Amino acid sequence: MFNIPPDKLVYAIPLLILPILPNLWSIWHLYTNEFPTHQERAAWIVAQVVLPVVGGVGYILFGRKRAIKKQ
Repeated sequence: MFNIPPDKLVYAIPLLILPILPNLWSIWHLYTNEFPTHQERAAWIVAQVVLPVVGGVGYILFGRKRAIKKQ
């Protein structure tokens, strides 16, 4: 489909994985921390699923400050 030569695939794979990393980290952070309300946590999870890259970056910028560490 894309006809990427095998020697260039080493450079292409990290570029394809890079946008997913903020989303994966934010999902992990959502499950390891508490939030003031269940609705807020649910809204962030929906944002991760519906808008993966934008939701992940948005969570890192705005949501992680509202998380409360589990005890």
